[in-house]
Amino acid sequence: MTDVPTDITLHQKSGVLEVVYSDGAMYNLPLEYLRVYSPSAEVRGHGGPMKLVTGKKDIGVEKIEPVGNYAIQLFFDDGHNTGIFSWETLRELGADYERNWQAYLARLDEAGASRERQWH
Repeated sequence: MTDVPTDITLHQKSGVLEVVYSDGAMYNLPLEYLRVYSPSAEVRGHGGPMKLVTGKKDIGVEKIEPVGNYAIQLFFDDGHNTGIFSWETLRELGADYERNWQAYLARLDEAGASRERQWH
């Protein structure tokens, strides 16, 4: 069985989801990072390359709901709520944060895109 977090805390002001595991691992995952690396089909694609999600710098989470005993569902304030974050996915996102974040910033730069929200 996958390691279940012992604590998950949403820090709205700092925009961070704190995930703590029983082995002492603790990850502070920025909400923007979780949104752009959402495990949803919308972001991950259906077998193709991962979609570049832009304009999520100040994204918030309206609520978090448990999904069985294996995951949480984040309801982002931009209406995105189809990503189910399993305990394994949260651990991988935490462990790979630096590498993933730098890759995301590089993709944004290559596309000439921005992290800033575009208000319409």
